[in-house]
Amino acid sequence: MGDSILARILAARRRRVEKAMAHTPESELRRRAAACAPARDFAASLRRPPYALIAEIKKRSPSRGMLRADLDPAALAGKYARGGATALSVVTEPDFFDGDSAWLSKIREAVTCPLLQKDFFFSPWQVWESRVLGADAILVILAMIDDGTAGALLEAAAEAGMQALVEVHDESEAARAARLGARIVGVNNRNLATFQVALEVSERLAAHLPSDAIKVSESGIGSAQDCRRLSAAGYQAFLVGEALVTSADPEGLLCAMRGADA
Repeated sequence: MGDSILARILAARRRRVEKAMAHTPESELRRRAAACAPARDFAASLRRPPYALIAEIKKRSPSRGMLRADLDPAALAGKYARGGATALSVVTEPDFFDGDSAWLSKIREAVTCPLLQKDFFFSPWQVWESRVLGADAILVILAMIDDGTAGALLEAAAEAGMQALVEVHDESEAARAARLGARIVGVNNRNLATFQVALEVSERLAAHLPSDAIKVSESGIGSAQDCRRLSAAGYQAFLVGEALVTSADPEGLLCAMRGADA
């Protein structure tokens, strides 16, 4: 990763997580998780025909800066649910995205659909924390970790009763996802070096993804036309972020993205 933005984000997350781990051992998180209600079925929420929409709650991004300064996570989650989102993605990374893990419990109280914690996971400790916070699924970004770490995250998620969205960006990562037995695979259309977005990335990688995995396309999706185009390429779900967060009417946009025939 070198000195990429991804490397800087991961370094910042390691510092914060290591401090938190010193304060709260994994055994304590496991104890708390055992008392939590079972995780909701993220995978099932993505099988809604003709396609499912994962609506993202994100305050800012490294590439575009502040997206929604007055973000009210619970209120926005309610609009997303009314607009027809079948799952929500919650960006909780604090240093580069202005996220907050406390949002998860607030959103959990506001909606019933499954929650994906979108953060930078590298330790099973984070998985157990995620379950305690109220998430139902985690994000595993193959671009920033090796297969051993990814496997440990997937194992921890399964033990915690959660699911994982395994994110890939190119053919080699798609092959890794297949070797890891990923059941939900997301293709990020954003180039992590240039931050350029192209839907053609999902189209190119579709044939390289595990045939039995749920296929999710992420980034750069903002219309029913985009969804139909990528659905034709074999994708069952679409993660929509900045288009919704910056919209004056996210509920209406979601309805439009579902389309009159959706």
